[in-house]
This record gives sequence, structure tokens and C-alpha cells, in this order.
Amino acid sequence: MAEKPLLECVPNFSEGRDKSVIHDIEEAIRSVDGVTLLDVDMGYDTHRTVMTFVGAPEVVCEAAFRAIARAAERIDMRRHKGAHPRMGATDVCPLVPVAGLSMEEAAAWAHKLARRVGEALNIPVYCYEYAATAPHRRNLADIRAGEYEGLEKKMQQPEWRPDYGPHTFNARSGATVIGARHFLIAYNVNLNTTSVRRANAVAFDVRERGRIKRTGDPLTGPVVRDENGAPVYEPGLLKSVKAIGWYIPEYGCAQISMNLTNPDVCDIHEAYEAVKKQAEARGLRVTGSELVGLIPKNSLLKAGRYYLKLQQRSAGLPEKEIIRLAVASLGLDALKPFDVSKKIIEYAVEAADAKPRLVDKSVQDFVYETASESPAPGGGSVAALCGAMGAALATMVANLSAHKRGWDDRWEYFSQWAEKGQHLADSFLELVDADTQAFHDLMACFQLPKATEEEKEIRQKAIEEATERAALVPLEVMRQGLKSLEVAEAMAREGLEASASDAGCAALALKAAVQGAGLNVRINARNLQNAERREALLRQTEELEKEVAKKAEEIYSLVCQKIHHPG
Repeated sequence: MAEKPLLECVPNFSEGRDKSVIHDIEEAIRSVDGVTLLDVDMGYDTHRTVMTFVGAPEVVCEAAFRAIARAAERIDMRRHKGAHPRMGATDVCPLVPVAGLSMEEAAAWAHKLARRVGEALNIPVYCYEYAATAPHRRNLADIRAGEYEGLEKKMQQPEWRPDYGPHTFNARSGATVIGARHFLIAYNVNLNTTSVRRANAVAFDVRERGRIKRTGDPLTGPVVRDENGAPVYEPGLLKSVKAIGWYIPEYGCAQISMNLTNPDVCDIHEAYEAVKKQAEARGLRVTGSELVGLIPKNSLLKAGRYYLKLQQRSAGLPEKEIIRLAVASLGLDALKPFDVSKKIIEYAVEAADAKPRLVDKSVQDFVYETASESPAPGGGSVAALCGAMGAALATMVANLSAHKRGWDDRWEYFSQWAEKGQHLADSFLELVDADTQAFHDLMACFQLPKATEEEKEIRQKAIEEATERAALVPLEVMRQGLKSLEVAEAMAREGLEASASDAGCAALALKAAVQGAGLNVRINARNLQNAERREALLRQTEELEKEVAKKAEEIYSLVCQKIHHPG
């Protein structure tokens, strides 16, 4: 099944003080069905607001157009002053492919949007990053050089004629930059100083471009220039990082304001640690940091695992615990509360599309719902939950073993097992709801109309496909159960001896999960009309059951031996 295309748009508007203006732009975005507005981040001193919304490409581009049009109506650049560089009412509007979309496709959508904005709104538009029409237009900073005040003169230069829209200066709206790019993390690190000069020194240390090279005195010496007369730069420490220093009166401190343009090259914790090191070398101290807009979940998970490793602690923890550690370690809540449901893109999308989930219920509520007259959740969901508990128990033994005094030389080994176990436990939890959803989908197929031969054919095909899906979910539970037994076995053999009984209990829970899931595969597979597919599913089920029963019995015997003959 093809992944549903998902596009993110992160427009920056040159207004951060008048809430009525921002509200109007928000409403323009919300007026498009299918778009989810995830975040609105207003900055008073920067006089700038960053909005983030996602959806299918066509609806996102429609929402972006309406937002740019509304900003043109409400924002007059002739009266705008702010700390952040800018050149237009809608200063920049990047499109970011999130899922099911290539960068080339995102760039094509950027050009469609840019053409429409230029022609319909009479706003000059430049295309940047992966939508750039020339190499010198790829970098946003190069396009924006001179800002709004220098735009009229700049547009008269042949190399800076807009890609779309009028080639004459629009005094009210300025110009807009539209493009396609990778996910950008807008990130500020706080310093215990009010000096912009000191902050810029640190920014030049870390940013990829670095600082202007001079001969003699590094501050006042003559600038070194290339054969074309352009200044030569000494590269900074971090690739794919743009940075400047500024002072924010609202916070009473200077910040290193950074754009991490490719988290695969330099992620948030790497930038934080580099700034921290350079600040300390200059007699400054980092006092926390601030995220502007949203961040991918994986960035904070990598940060959390980095700090766990520094502490020689197991990373086999639930993802929200790892993220909590990352937030604390980076000081992301130093200036204001950090709400993960609003600042992490995956969590924000989940919250916007909030649907009740079985795994979000309390243990008591889950048990009572299972015991009710409703046929779902049934055996498949209970088997998946049983598997989750078994995997979690094996993970607990790995985490305890990693933390055992005197085993410092083995903590990474046990941490690897704990991470594997936690991943498997999470997979089981997803299957709890997947099994119940598969049941509901199958029941819905039986309600399809069957008045004509065509309707009967469509209905029967839908039932067959839904029946197979209802068998495949518990089959996946069985596969995850076999993988999880590897963790239980390793912990039974090498883990903390005092927790051997827990490893044994994990194996028994996993065996029960696999056997229960096997029953659910069979009861669904028997209704398949496709005999070849039915037999294949039943054959896989039998093979998995035998392998799991053998492995679980070996683990149980090993644990019993350890309990009766310790040491």
C-alpha cells in the first residue's frame, strides 16, 4: 500500500505583535479542509511569526496561497522593524516533504505555488533551496541579503530578477521566497550575557560559514580577499548550520540563533554541545535553549540517547522518557514550558487527529472493556497486549542488568538488548489497536450493499481483503513474539540473576501471546476463499508456534535451573 503523501509548510510572516493579524492568517489556513495547523510561534522582538501546517500537497499549497494573500492584505512592510532579517510580508514559505513525497515533487509544488502567488497577488517571488532556478539563488541568506530596505535596488540587477511575479518593487508586500527543503530546526541557545558582540563571536565559531579571515589581528586586521575581491571565510565547526548572535529584551539575554538545515548532518544536541564548549572557552555560560516551531521526534530521541550514553545508562526506555531527558539536558524548558504534544511534529499530528486508542486506557478500563458484551477488543488484542507485557518484562531485566554496580564494562551490551526489547514492546502496543481496527473494518465490509451482481462482487472482494488483513495482524504478533524471546533468552542466560524469574515469566507471557495470536490467525484464515493464501497463512502459523514453544520451554528450564541452583 502506497504511503499517503504528506507535505509540511512553514511560512514566516513579518508580524509578531498584533494578534489580530496573526489570527486572520491562521483563519485563512484553517479555511482549507484537510489541513492541520500544528503550531503558531509569535516573536515580539523579532516581529515575526512562524506557522506550521501539514496535509496533502494540493491542500497545503491552497492554504499557503490563502495565508500569503491574507498577509499581503494585513501587513505593510513600509512600517515594519524587527530583529530578524526579512524582505517581505510573507518572508519565506518553505515546503517540506514529510511522507510519500520526493524532494523533486515538493520542488514542483513550490513552483506551482510561486507562479500562482506572483501572478494572482502581484508579489515578486524567488525560489530557493531545491526549487532554486540558479545556484546563486539556492541559499536563503543570499536572496535576502540587503533585506526589504535594499530590495528595490536589488531587483534592478539582472541576476536578481524575481522568478515569478512582477519585476517591479512592491512597496507594501516586499517579496516572498518559496522553495522546497529538508526539515529545518530553528533553534536558539541562551547565554548568560547581554552582549551581542560576544554572542556573535560564538555564532561565528560554530556556524558552517565561519568568520571573515583577517591577517594580523583577528578583529581589526585587513580582510583577506579572493581573486574576485570577495572576503575569504574561515569555516566554523558545524556543517549545515547557520548562526548569528542577538539580544532578546523579552528574555534579558543574548542568544545564538541557529538554523540546523539538515539534522542528518548536525542535530540539535550536537549544536548545543558545540555552542556550550565555545561559550565556555570565551568565559560565557549556556543557560538553556529554545525551539522555534516544531522538531522531528527522532531528533530528540537521538539527543536523549546521547545524554544517556554520557551517563552510562541504558537507552532501552520508553520514548517519552528519553524525550523528557533530552528536554531537561538541553534546557528546552528554561524560558517557557516545553509541551511535547505541540512541539514534536509526530505528536502534534497525532493530537490533531486524536482518536480513542485502547492502549491509552487504564489497565482497569481495558480489562472492563474486554469483559463487556462488545466483541472487540478480543483475543487478538489481548494476545498483543500479553506480548507487550512479556517484551517489557524482558526489557526490565536488561535495564536492571545495565545498571548493576560492578558491571560498568557491560552496560552497553545490556543497553542494546533493552533497546531491542523496548522497540518490540512498542510494536506489540501498536498491534493491540491494529487487531481491533481490523475486526471493525471486516464488520464494515459485511454492511456493504449487495442488491446487484456488481455490488455483490465488490462486497465479496472487500470481505476477502479485510479477512486477510484480520489474519495478518495476529500473524505479526506471532513474529514479534519470536523476536522478543531472543531478549528473554539473553536475559535468562546473562542478565541479573536476581531477576531470572522475570525473564522466565517474560518467556511464558510471550508463548501465551503467540499461541493466542495463532488461534486468531486460524479463525480468520479459514474464511478465506483463496485456498493457496489460506494454506500459506496456516503453514506459517504452525511453524511459528512450534519454534516459539521450543524456545520458551528452553528458557523456562534454564530459569528453573538458575532458581534451584543459583550461582
